[in-house]
Amino acid sequence: MKKNSQIFQDSNNTYYPEDELQVSNVVQELYKKNQPMEIIGTGSKNFIGNRIQSAQKLSLSKVSGIIEYLPEELYIKVKANTSLETVEKELEKNSQELAFEPIDFGFIENGKSNKGTIAGHLACNFAGSRRFKVGSIRDHILGFRGVNGKGDIIKSGGTVVKNVTGYDLSKLVTGSFGTLVALTEITLKVLPKKKLSNTITIYTDDKELVKDLFEKISGSSSEVSGAVYIPEEPKDENYDQNKEMVFKFNDLKYKGSFLALRIEGDKISIEEKLKALTVELELSNLNTIILDVHQSIPFWKKINNLEIFKQTKNNLLRVVVPPSKGPKLTQFLGNKYKYYIDWCGSLYWIEVQSKKNSKVSDIKKLTMELGGYLTIIKTSDKYDYEETIFTVDDTRLLISEKIKKSFDPKRIFNPGKMYRGI
Repeated sequence: MKKNSQIFQDSNNTYYPEDELQVSNVVQELYKKNQPMEIIGTGSKNFIGNRIQSAQKLSLSKVSGIIEYLPEELYIKVKANTSLETVEKELEKNSQELAFEPIDFGFIENGKSNKGTIAGHLACNFAGSRRFKVGSIRDHILGFRGVNGKGDIIKSGGTVVKNVTGYDLSKLVTGSFGTLVALTEITLKVLPKKKLSNTITIYTDDKELVKDLFEKISGSSSEVSGAVYIPEEPKDENYDQNKEMVFKFNDLKYKGSFLALRIEGDKISIEEKLKALTVELELSNLNTIILDVHQSIPFWKKINNLEIFKQTKNNLLRVVVPPSKGPKLTQFLGNKYKYYIDWCGSLYWIEVQSKKNSKVSDIKKLTMELGGYLTIIKTSDKYDYEETIFTVDDTRLLISEKIKKSFDPKRIFNPGKMYRGI
């Protein structure tokens, strides 16, 4: 049923639709006028991607709220602009969680938490440390509703974990940075929250040992749910020396580079996993410390909040490479860059000095040679934009162009956000 209420538009040409139908009406109107728009939520991730040049903005701030939550069915359905905090608080009541560990980008931008909205996380598809065990955000999206670039209301997926009917557009839309669909509703898979967690820290600066440990952890049957390596910071005044402060825990008595791995479950299962890992990783021969649950939980929050790069003024890169190729990237980085490795050797967060933009090109070139991809998450004020924000080869660019055309033929949504000219 069509609403008669007028859609509020402020003096900055920002539309504020209150529901899906009003979103559709706005898009139809702008489609007819050939006017592009920027889709905005709370702005927690606006700094990622190319700057958008458009006179019109579509704010989804009023399309918010939990629609349906069935803990026993392991799913929650929400309106797109529902805050992540709201969802997490609701899931906590039933000891459930979003297993992909959403990243809080507020710390690198403003020095404090700003988790943003569910739609914002789906648009970026940036998962946290548990990614190498449970999959990315797109693996936890059961379905969505939204509006395409012509103003048509579309939907994909459903509310069950196993849904095999039709083509799953959720996989396509996740990670598209608002360039394909104006999301209005999202259904997420949720999982039971683990009762306890312990973290084993292994102090070493031997990169060959780190490589071997990552390989053993990856093949372990002990269900390690997080594996990260944090090297010493370079002795360079252009990088904040905050590692010791960020990871200041009572039981972390040593200084220097360390590898940390997380095990979760109840008390008995954690004890069994500890015994198994002690043998598998030969921990008795290494310099180790175990963080209990009271230190383990905040430790991984700091990892997933990227707090070590808090309010950086430099460029921040997100690089994903096959784990087997990681050592070559580690060797290249040496002690010249501030970085750490997540996802058991596959994900690199790398800070590059603002005065050395050319180094971004060097890292991107090596990343592509290693069969990986790079995203410039945050650019310094001095960044010259010679390099594209998102790594893409000619084949992927052509595919992206065709997908964009099928969803948004007139390039109404976030034009140029990911790739220039698309």
